[in-house]
Amino acid sequence: MFFNLAIKSLLSRKGSVLLTLMAMTVSVFTLFAVEHIRYQAKENFANTVSGVDLIVGARTGSLNLLLYSVFHIGSPTNNVSWDTAEEITQNPNVKWVVPIALGDSHKGYRVTGTTAEFFEYFSYGNKHKLAFKQGRAFSEIFDVVVGADVAEKLSYAIGDEIILSHGVASTSFSRHDDKPFRIVGVLARTGTPIDQSLYVSLQGIEAIHIDWQQGVKIPGRNVTVEQINQLELVPESVTALMVGLNAKMATFRVQRQINDSTKEPLLAILPGVVLSELWQMMAVLENTLLLVALLVFVAALLGLSAMLLSSIRDREHEIKLLRVIGAPPYFLFLLIQLEALFITILSLVLGASLLVFALLVSQDFLVSQFGLHISSNILSQSALYFGGGIIIASILIAIIPSMKAYSKAKA
Repeated sequence: MFFNLAIKSLLSRKGSVLLTLMAMTVSVFTLFAVEHIRYQAKENFANTVSGVDLIVGARTGSLNLLLYSVFHIGSPTNNVSWDTAEEITQNPNVKWVVPIALGDSHKGYRVTGTTAEFFEYFSYGNKHKLAFKQGRAFSEIFDVVVGADVAEKLSYAIGDEIILSHGVASTSFSRHDDKPFRIVGVLARTGTPIDQSLYVSLQGIEAIHIDWQQGVKIPGRNVTVEQINQLELVPESVTALMVGLNAKMATFRVQRQINDSTKEPLLAILPGVVLSELWQMMAVLENTLLLVALLVFVAALLGLSAMLLSSIRDREHEIKLLRVIGAPPYFLFLLIQLEALFITILSLVLGASLLVFALLVSQDFLVSQFGLHISSNILSQSALYFGGGIIIASILIAIIPSMKAYSKAKA
């Protein structure tokens, strides 16, 4: 009877209740969305690279080096000479070195020149190795391996031929169309920028630029694929180096040796440390977004309280009738609390459902535009805490109209 009475009471004022429910739903959606996307974005950043002890590049800001070498955001200030790369490789504390060369693209997706060791040593997440969904790593000069998103968005398959473009713009008129590459492998999905990249050998990068100068094809010069296959292609420089060490104890010693190099200005960074610094820099932004979401929720709560207070003035006849049939004052207090609880729980369900639907619809857009893989599963410990906090807050804010009803019942 008690629950039925609360539901019928809400239905009798469905206009104002619906508006309050909509405001609460929007506030719940906003609060959950900010927290979920914040958490997922942090996980995406943290899981991008693991197992790499040092990243070495030309001397620049540590954040800039991390962004262009791992996230493919921005551009390097300079390159690292091949002689320096070989010198670092020969360091007794170094276990492996994977060079990367950037600067080309394919239909808006970055092309990375590297060695076959990249697929062996590069890790993401909790040291998950790269795996092939189809095919294999490149072995010939004009072989290319594509990420999961590239293959899916462009409908590529093993054996397809593609043309690389000079530069990283989404639309390029400088194309290496005389030297096509053949897809030999498709990487399994990782949820990192790997999915939106193409990988070729360093020799492949040298081959497509052999008859280019200053970013422009040399007029009248055309080196054929057959001629290139006869050449020994060695890069003059690379964009950055990913370095793995024999022992973690040597990390800071090797880092200092590289940073103090007099041969050329270099910077060696610890990717995990710079990732933490990056997230600390973004902490102000995420806290601001969370504060805005909380203010929206507080406004919705005040609207709920105002709606219940307003309804009490219109329910004096109902209150008197309940008192006549023997309802004690605390019954009315609990009735108002239950109405507020019903509205809150329904708004939680609607807000969470709306968020899941929005994430399912926008997943492809978030991946293609921002490289963010946001899961549609919003169930987490923080979500449960937020849900519990919302329920408690609604109960507390409903005390004001509940006490008003209690006072009227005692009068």
